[in-house]
Amino acid sequence: MLDQPKTRDTNGKTTAGPALDFQTHLAALEAAGLLVRVDRPIDKDTELHPLVRWQFQGGLPEDQRRAFLFTNVVDGSGKRYDMPVAVGALAASPDIYAIGMGKPIDEIGAAWVHAVANPIPPVKVTSPACQEIVITGSDLKKPDGGLKLLPVPISTPGFDSAPYLTATLCVTKDPESGIQNMGTYRGALKAVDRLGVRMASRIGGAGGYQHWLKHRKMKTPMPCAIVIGCAPVVVFTGPQKLAIDQDEMGVAGALAGSPIRVARCVTVDLDVPADSEIVIEGLVDPELLEPEGPFGESHGYVALEDFNMSMQITAITHKRKPVFASIISQVTPSESSVIKKVAYEPMFLSHLRDQLSIKGIRAVSLHEPLSNVRPVIFLKFAHGVARTEVWRGLHGASTLRADCGKIVVAVSEDIDPTNTNAVLWSIAYRANPIEDVHIAPYRSGGHGPKAGRKSNDSSMLIDATLKQPYPPLALPAREFMEKARGIWDELGLPTLSPQPPWHGYTLGDWAETWDTYAQRAVNREWEQSGKETFAQRRGGLTPETPVRDVPDPKK
Repeated sequence: MLDQPKTRDTNGKTTAGPALDFQTHLAALEAAGLLVRVDRPIDKDTELHPLVRWQFQGGLPEDQRRAFLFTNVVDGSGKRYDMPVAVGALAASPDIYAIGMGKPIDEIGAAWVHAVANPIPPVKVTSPACQEIVITGSDLKKPDGGLKLLPVPISTPGFDSAPYLTATLCVTKDPESGIQNMGTYRGALKAVDRLGVRMASRIGGAGGYQHWLKHRKMKTPMPCAIVIGCAPVVVFTGPQKLAIDQDEMGVAGALAGSPIRVARCVTVDLDVPADSEIVIEGLVDPELLEPEGPFGESHGYVALEDFNMSMQITAITHKRKPVFASIISQVTPSESSVIKKVAYEPMFLSHLRDQLSIKGIRAVSLHEPLSNVRPVIFLKFAHGVARTEVWRGLHGASTLRADCGKIVVAVSEDIDPTNTNAVLWSIAYRANPIEDVHIAPYRSGGHGPKAGRKSNDSSMLIDATLKQPYPPLALPAREFMEKARGIWDELGLPTLSPQPPWHGYTLGDWAETWDTYAQRAVNREWEQSGKETFAQRRGGLTPETPVRDVPDPKK
């Protein structure tokens, strides 16, 4: 059923690089051992998402997460769907994301920066694969037709109000400039020919919402095309939040290394990826909104009922044998948080290092578990960097995006910013709250649950870097821990997954004398040290007086 893992250029020739359609990408994942096929019946409404969710909530290491391809999808009535459903195939892990990009993880940041600066315009084609089957008119309104033909899962069974489209690429067009925008927005099934669509209206929110505002002013319905399943490099542009006047299709082309093949929709004047699996075309009402939700959101809470956009479906088109794509979102880590994290971290680092010229910035880590990447940011700085640079970095990270950086913490380079325990340790012992914590007021409410939330928020910036030399970390030195690790493995004890810090190291406050004492101790020569300290005994001192604070009368 799946194509072989190869890509093609606009002339149909085989090329190297990322997959240019979704099924080719699935085949590449399968070839890499990153895809699990499930052939037994799976209920799309009660079993499908919960099953995949376990790899995020079950304590599995990130590199053990997989994409899932369900080939026998049913619902509670026993209805069987012809379309397989893929979940986790875009970004269940950074490794899966990297295969979609066609690049190693450590090259993804540079690839995004280059693609944004050097877009490759798409090329139009006719008779696209995404229109091999076209459903319009009365066929959309059949009791079991239209949207009911699609195996749309319920993401959060027990709380969601309907099956939801999640792995979307929603294409809209600025009615004034004609520039298209692509965003990832949720879509609730309302009828066989109607969707409830939520495009974020907050600051830093959806480009599609800005287009809708113009259509509302003009009193004209807004054309919208929702793409389900296409080349990952195209899908990844949706959550990236590029400039609203930049056509993401050109950025996707630069990521792919060749123009993206696009085709005009059947019933609306929009261009969509020609090799998409499924396209849902329609018109969004410019005035009337309808209740939408509840739905489990990526901030980790259920979004309650809001008035959101109402989209009347005018066509559903798809390949002859399509695969339906869905993503795991809600509580993080999740597929949606990986999509953001892998792209956002290098974007923030580039902004601080290249645009703001922050000296000594080493890394940016967006905290993922539960907090969903956006609110909490950790910055790693070189030892000894000027405090002015630390504070410029803290402010720069908190203001780059309206929905990111509510809490920003700076740590020194001996701290692993991906280890939250290490960051908290740094805050506990290296930050004086009255001097090293700053509250910046008048921040946008950002991305989060609305319950009890006011319109304005604030940012907390924390300098938890070393301000002066510190004593060594109180763990055995590296050589001793490594030797002990060898014995551990030799004994066949449980597999270890060490997180820094796992060995002791110096932080500047140390003397050669103490090195001598430590070496003598492991060489069973500690009595010599005792003789030397006996000769230094003094009277008239309070216990715990530092030795270095008492002058040596012999010197």
